[in-house]
Amino acid sequence: MRHLVICGAGTGGTVAANLLRKRLDRSEWSLTVIDRDDEHYYQPGFLFIPFGFLKREQIVKPRSKFLPRGVEFVLAEIDRIDAAANAVRLRDGRTIPYDYLIVATGTEIQPAETPGMLDGWRDTIFDFYTPDGAEALAAKLKGLYGGTIVVHINETPIKCPVAPLEFAFFCDDCLRRHGKRDRFNIVYVTPLPGAFTKPVASAVLGHMLEEKNIAIVPDFNAERIDAAARVLIGFDGREIAYDILVTVPTNMGSEMIERSGLGNEFRFLPTDPRTLRSKAHENIFAIGDATDLSSSKAGSVVHFQAETLAGNVLRAIEGRPLEPGFDGHANCFVETGRGRAFLIDFNYETEPLPGKFPFPVIGPLPLLKPSRLNHWSKLAFRWIYWHLLLPGRRIPFVPARMKMAGKKRPA
Repeated sequence: MRHLVICGAGTGGTVAANLLRKRLDRSEWSLTVIDRDDEHYYQPGFLFIPFGFLKREQIVKPRSKFLPRGVEFVLAEIDRIDAAANAVRLRDGRTIPYDYLIVATGTEIQPAETPGMLDGWRDTIFDFYTPDGAEALAAKLKGLYGGTIVVHINETPIKCPVAPLEFAFFCDDCLRRHGKRDRFNIVYVTPLPGAFTKPVASAVLGHMLEEKNIAIVPDFNAERIDAAARVLIGFDGREIAYDILVTVPTNMGSEMIERSGLGNEFRFLPTDPRTLRSKAHENIFAIGDATDLSSSKAGSVVHFQAETLAGNVLRAIEGRPLEPGFDGHANCFVETGRGRAFLIDFNYETEPLPGKFPFPVIGPLPLLKPSRLNHWSKLAFRWIYWHLLLPGRRIPFVPARMKMAGKKRPA
């Protein structure tokens, strides 16, 4: 019996398990998935908790529920991957051998990486990238009567790059609906030169920030936070005062990757951007947020990666050349408030462009333009996530490789 092991039962690990269990001969291959707990969160839902649109219990289900029959689910903390011995060492002393390994351990926020951030943690400084953080922020926002809300990205890469923008837009919308907007300043602070990484989308989203009277502070790299004075301090000496700081702390991969000697400085696994195989070990692959790829760290990207990953694991087993099939495709809805949302669709080579999706002319979803249909599509994605994406089923009309059909490149 040969062994395929998947480290992590989040989005990437679960999709990979579903695809590969169907394709590997059960008489020849065992498939084991390891994770430290049995709670699978629909992470886009974290954004909705601070504003009362969703509750924690509405976005969590057991991880084991979404793993297929014939998969052994091991609930344990991973100590390290011993690549030389082709084994995963667990904290409880057990060793799980593998012939092929898939790393799907995701990314986590690391507030301790920024001096002073923990001094005001969950008091005046909050995140919404965790269920605890989102709930704490919801409680704080209920008691606010005025002041400056700073929405801050500490450094990139981060999970779901558009989420901080969505938070700022939601915050503006919520305050307007409650007649409190004139009591608050909202400031969006980013290390990027604009609202987004690519110029066309950055211009559109930056204009929307301006329309909503949300000030943007670009090219800001935080050196430290003076939590007592409520000031964010940059390496260039600039200071930004806040009453509430809603931050996206430094994102890093699993500490287990660092202990294993497999990661870069952010503990992400160096991965071939097209084949998804480890650059250092031929029998190790990676998917989702655990990789060091320049593609977005988002659930849609995992879905687009999954078919390439599964196919290349099988090709590697059979001794065939790998297929450079992943093109960096990302597809994201951006909530803008007032029941509307943007849709952006892009890959390694092509930035988000205006147009129609998924079909030219008829759409029906507009690209880079707020619409109610985009908003309702984002809400519907929660059902799609649980019932189509995680089981590895095809999502109709959304191909893994990005299409240029329907997109218009500005002059």
